Amino acid sequence: MFAGTRPTNLGIQESGQLAACPSSPNCVNSQSQDAVHKIEPLTFDSTPTQAMADLKKVIENMDRTTIITETENYLYAEFKTKLMGYVDDVEFLLDSSSKVIHVRSASRLGQSDLGMNRKRIETIRAALSELKSKV
Repeated sequence: MFAGTRPTNLGIQESGQLAACPSSPNCVNSQSQDAVHKIEPLTFDSTPTQAMADLKKVIENMDRTTIITETENYLYAEFKTKLMGYVDDVEFLLDSSSKVIHVRSASRLGQSDLGMNRKRIETIRAALSELKSKV
């Protein structure tokens, strides 16, 4: 119902990073430097291939989620809200040298997301941690 149009600035930018967040507070990005948008990247201690496989597994187990693009170091998924069908664009970029996965989660529409993008990334972080502890 409120899906909006897929942004044209998704993917790995010429800088080798994910797109910056807009000025609105409905976005988080681990490569951002400002307090409103900054979030810690996901960390891993496995191989990069295993880290991406674990991430994909976690995302596939989340409700109303569709993986749109997947490469060996990048994953883009759309998350749809239960109530009104708002779509959030969520990107993951693996940095094997730093053993982190950078994240960007942004709402397509509106100004505020009531903290949902930040909460989603923290939920993914917790699920990855739980997955690691089962190994």
